Parts: sequence; structure tokens; C-alpha cells
Amino acid sequence: MNVPFVDLRAQYKSLHSEVQRAISAVLERGDFILGEEVCLFEEEFAAYCGVKHAIGVDSGTSALELALRAFHIGPGDEVITAANTFIASALPISYTGATPVLVDADPQTYTMDISLLESAITERTKAIIPVHLYGHPADMEPILEIAQQHGLVVLEDACQAHGAKYKGKHAGSLGHAAAFSFYPAKNLGAYGDGGMVVTNDERVAESLKMLRNYGQREKYHHELLGYNHRLDTLQAAVLRVKLKHLDAWNAARHQHAQLYSEFLAHSPVVLPVEADYAESVYHLYVVRAADRDGLRAYLRDKGITTGIHYPMPIHLQPTYRGLGYEKGRFPVTEGYAKQVLSLPMYAELDTEQIRYVAETIYAFFQRQA
Repeated sequence: MNVPFVDLRAQYKSLHSEVQRAISAVLERGDFILGEEVCLFEEEFAAYCGVKHAIGVDSGTSALELALRAFHIGPGDEVITAANTFIASALPISYTGATPVLVDADPQTYTMDISLLESAITERTKAIIPVHLYGHPADMEPILEIAQQHGLVVLEDACQAHGAKYKGKHAGSLGHAAAFSFYPAKNLGAYGDGGMVVTNDERVAESLKMLRNYGQREKYHHELLGYNHRLDTLQAAVLRVKLKHLDAWNAARHQHAQLYSEFLAHSPVVLPVEADYAESVYHLYVVRAADRDGLRAYLRDKGITTGIHYPMPIHLQPTYRGLGYEKGRFPVTEGYAKQVLSLPMYAELDTEQIRYVAETIYAFFQRQA
């Protein structure tokens, strides 16, 4: 049996007619830049997240960068984020001229360890970017309390958490603003790159609309040093179709995660934990194994594709040597980087595929016994 890590073709087959109609409508109108579908998708996504404003941009990375700029964060400032995340959580901080400051991972949830957060704050700290990693929300309540005490902006990195909930509230509605990515493999993915910033702050929303579009409020009147970071109308049209299915897809992912956990309950791999405050959307189902690379190779030979998120922590990347973090500085993140393995996860998986993955994992460890 072949089990791909992600199967975007399976999703497309179920949406073919809806997607083609949406794309054709844009082609007929010819409004390819900030067209009608962008406005409608922004309204619908804001309503979905439970916020007042949504501003479409060209990627999740741009969403983070422009949000930081809208809060006037730049050279000389520090922004705290998670050590255990994709580098795109840190790069936007650097793009603004600010400095990323990292905090190690919570051993249970893999998100930011809140007990270490306050010690990372200095007089230069201006913002915190908690990451809702793998679709599991960070513990936002204590983060927001600490931020309020120190007068800091909280910008959620919700790029893997479309539809996730924290104590009943959608990811994206918890901080001062939030960034989403619509990379094709995300729970809500476009057919190319795309992103969104959501916020309740009208001033920030207005700044974002200008920043993404050459700094102009009206054509040829440039009030800010802006960028070309707009969400394509064609991508917005596709995303409008997909948004209607997001909750059903997330429910399927949650069910798949429960099956994995049930089937692997007696295996040697360490299974993910869902905190009592969280409703994860399982963008990734991540296990840990001491012989991760051996297990991955065995699964590959049996037709099962897996992923590693992420094999080299941010602070050990060559581009971030200048931050001054030595190896061993973030022991949880570094230890997990050698052990984490993401199993196949997408809404269209079926029970037999999940069972096959679990049985193959058991077979690998039986060979070692």
C-alpha cells in the first residue's frame, strides 16, 4: 500500500466543479489584482476567525512581516518567538531590522514554554510571536497576561492553525493580530502561495492594506514605504470554495489523529498530546522515536511517505549564527529535532491507510527486538 504524506489531488477531485466555476468567474471578470473575490474572502475569513478585519497578502511570511511593520517594530527592537518552529517565524522579524529572541519548547505540546517567557524579556522587547505549532494552539492566556504587564504586542503565528481553538476561541482572535499561511499543503491551502493578517485593530488594518499595496490608500498616492505583497484574486477564489469545507476537513483530521493514537497506543513511539485548553486541527501528526531516521527509511521502503518538522533548529541555522545561541542552549528543541517524525495526515486518509502505517511502525520495532 502507498500512503503519501499529503495528497492534494484527492482533495481537488472532491472540489473540481466548485473550483473550476470559481476560477472561470475570475477569468471572465478579469479582476486579477485585489479583485472582488479578495474582498469577499477577507470578509468571510474575518467572520470565521471571529475578528473585525482580514487583510489578504501573498504569503504567511509576508503576513508576519507586514503585521510587525504595522505595529512599528523595526531596528533596535527585539521580538520573542519559539525556538521550535519553522524559520519563517523568525525571518520576518529580521526583515524589519528587529532581532529574534528565542524561547525553548514545552516538552508536552512542543509550543513555547511559557515558564521561560518572562526571562527572555528585556527593555528592547516590543512583541511576542507565539506559534500554534502543528495546528496545536500555544497557551495564550499566560502569554497575554505577561504581554499586558510589559506593554508588548502579541502577534499569533497561526500559519498552521486554521480553525484551531483555544478555550473555545478561534486561533487568530486571541492576540493583537495574527498571521495565516495558505501554502497548498496547509489545512486551508491555495493553489500557490497566499497569506492573511487578521486583527480587531482598525488602525493596524488600514496600515496593512497600504503596506501590501505600495503604501497607497488610493492609486498613485503613496503614504507609506509599501510593498507588493497582495493576495491574488484567483487564489482568493479558490480559498473561498475551500473555506466552506474547512471545519469538515479539520474534523476528519482530528478523527485520523485519534485513530493513530489508538492504533499506536502500545508502540515505542511518543505520541502527540492535546492540552485541555486546546482543540488542535492536526496540521501535522508528529511522533517521536529514538531511531527516527531508521524508522523513516523503513516506512519509505514500505510505501509510506513521512516528513521531519524540523530537522535543524533556527538557532543552529547558518543564517542565524549571529544571534549568539550556542548548541545546547535550547535542549528540548534540539533533542526533539533528532526524534520528530510527521506521519501522513490529510482529510482524505482512510482507516485502512492509518492502520497500515501503524502496523508498519510496529513491524519496524519488532525487527529490532
